Amino acid sequence: MEARHNIALLPPPGFLGHLIPFIELAKKLVFNHNCTITLIIPDYGDGSPVTLQSSLLQGIPAAITPVFLPPVSTADLPDDANPEILLQARLIRSLPALRDTLSRLRESGAPARALVVDLFAPDAIDVAREFGIPAYVFYVVAAIDALLSLTLPELNASCTFRNDKQAEPVKLPGSLTLEVKDFPDTFTDCRVHKCATDLREMYLSADAILINTFYELEPDTFRHLERRRHGIPPVVPVGPLIRSIEGSELDRSSAYLKWLDDQPRNSVLFVSFGSGGTLSVEQITELAVGLEISEQRFLWVVRSPQENAAAAYLKVGGRDPRDPMTFLPEGFLKRTQGRGLAVASWVSQIQVLSHDSTGGFLTHCGWNSILESTVHSVPLVAWPICFEQKLNATVVADGLKGAIRVRENEKGIVEREEISCAVKELMGGEEGIKIRNKVSQLKIAAENAIGKDGSSTKALAQIVQSWSTSK
Repeated sequence: MEARHNIALLPPPGFLGHLIPFIELAKKLVFNHNCTITLIIPDYGDGSPVTLQSSLLQGIPAAITPVFLPPVSTADLPDDANPEILLQARLIRSLPALRDTLSRLRESGAPARALVVDLFAPDAIDVAREFGIPAYVFYVVAAIDALLSLTLPELNASCTFRNDKQAEPVKLPGSLTLEVKDFPDTFTDCRVHKCATDLREMYLSADAILINTFYELEPDTFRHLERRRHGIPPVVPVGPLIRSIEGSELDRSSAYLKWLDDQPRNSVLFVSFGSGGTLSVEQITELAVGLEISEQRFLWVVRSPQENAAAAYLKVGGRDPRDPMTFLPEGFLKRTQGRGLAVASWVSQIQVLSHDSTGGFLTHCGWNSILESTVHSVPLVAWPICFEQKLNATVVADGLKGAIRVRENEKGIVEREEISCAVKELMGGEEGIKIRNKVSQLKIAAENAIGKDGSSTKALAQIVQSWSTSK
């Protein structure tokens, strides 16, 4: 059957946490709505796609065509430029190449029928207007984050959170309150606050904002957004969009999967801070000791610490700082052998979370990780690090009751006793049982949302239908 529409998608360069849901959205449009997709990927900064980014594109459907834009220079920006500002600069400087790509598609007889852009790329909405096509912002984080962004002027007027760390908590939809320290960096960091304000103004010109979540996960937020429809575009849940088992790097011969196969059901705590999450040398030690004294089974993805290589090298007595295992306490691997497994740098997260032996997840609270845990009914220990992760932790722990949150001391370190108590409670305590029951309910809600007549399925279908009815 001939495809009805060619849809252009513009993810950001290098941010795998954004690219993954873009690819999953593309698959939905291909398999469920008979679309073809042009996946337009800006350059990461060195003129070539990064390895992990390339691996995500392997095995995608033939109806999805990746187009890599040429590199742009950011040499004029400061060396210590904020990552979010640097990202937006690369996207803005890639707009001429985006325009050329859309022109070539039109000349080829397969013009883009719509443009879906990342939350950091709303500048591209103007390019879509030049071609007379609808433009959508794809928000790959929680709906509550979108709500805060859309109501940023009101927050600026009513809150002193950027200047007063002792300010009163801000009330969120439902019964949630958000501590000042848990606001996303875009609200509290003066370097990126103006950037966030500018992005918000551009969001208002989108035809709709698509969000990788589902109504039943954040009902209070969506009800609040519905009441505020005047002046903002429709906010449409289209998730959960997560990687499938078939789409992951399936390899049943991996040592960690074989180890999981030998563990009792729901007995293993998976410990991972995402593809870019790193800890300090001191924090790695506290985490290791916390896991050890908890006496729980664990699978830990260990990464080298965040300090620069020279400082890290000195701290471990001249051993190789490129080997993450170098930074574990002496004797830790031997003492935990049998009930624990440490793996250097990478595992297939989706395979681990879907494994019968996995009974908990100590996570940095990236939104992809939360959605994957929800779909596979895995309760959480919430340990946010940066960006919007503290907001996510508040939502999942206080709002959804699907996590136990650990707290830092006055030096910013989560201590070993705090870690041990949280892990033991999640894996075998009364609160852990309640959390497990809650995430089981959320799993059913997620399945329903993307089912044939689910809320997210219907919402995306309405968007696709609008492409057929619009001029």
